[in-house]
Amino acid sequence: MIENRPFLKILAHLVLILGVATVAFPIWIAFVAATHDEDRMSQIPLPLLPGSHFWENLDIALNQGLWGGDGTGVAFMLMNSMIMALMIAFGKITISLMSAFAIVYFKFPFRMGFFWLIFITLMLPVEVRILPTFEVVANLGMLNTYWGLTIPLIASATATFMFRQVFLTIPDELLEAARIDGAGPLRFFKDILIPMSQTNIAALFVILFIYGWNQYLWPLLVTTDQDMYTIVVQIKSMLESAEQAPEWNLIMMTTLLAMLPPVVVVIFMQRLFVKGLTETEK
Repeated sequence: MIENRPFLKILAHLVLILGVATVAFPIWIAFVAATHDEDRMSQIPLPLLPGSHFWENLDIALNQGLWGGDGTGVAFMLMNSMIMALMIAFGKITISLMSAFAIVYFKFPFRMGFFWLIFITLMLPVEVRILPTFEVVANLGMLNTYWGLTIPLIASATATFMFRQVFLTIPDELLEAARIDGAGPLRFFKDILIPMSQTNIAALFVILFIYGWNQYLWPLLVTTDQDMYTIVVQIKSMLESAEQAPEWNLIMMTTLLAMLPPVVVVIFMQRLFVKGLTETEK
């Protein structure tokens, strides 16, 4: 018999509410700051309720920039971040699918050795090999380009391992049936493996999109032209530019804009994301 203890239920709900409030409070402060003008944000105490300058700050942040419109808006920086995140996500998924397919379904010498060689690259993230990687990108003339932003980050041992495990759960009878029907390796890959891996692809896409969107160190190194800045790099530069005092209302508005695309991706792909991480059978 399960005892009904209202006190424990209330305590559990209070703990959960406190946890949610702790996580949400900084986001609320950012939103409130984005709705006030510069003068109000320089006064103490800071406001805790929204103001009336939200749309004005949004227009300035997107199209004009800091310091009375003399700066550069962040609309094209959002586009740069979007292109970078999508290229990294699609690139990692494509290369990982093909490499996992080759390792699982093609019998060639040292195939497991190649797999472990790929897996060992987990110990060499871009931060560890940043100097030689930067030299290669610079020598190839890819500074201030989308290719320079994305190609060094595309390879993914984690995604290759994940798809290898997915492919190993697919019955060999499907491969034999495809051969009997006259399907070649590419047809089997396109018509059977990819549709059966859709939830895993969706889950991985969410993770990789956020990974690409939040990149800071690598874009900071390979972009010297402001037209190629990403939104994350821009937020940092807004805090340090010139000798001006930070315009917190515009900085917080830019922060909210930077948060929006990852949140939208997670919300719209939440069902596939959860299913892809928890699915164990095909």
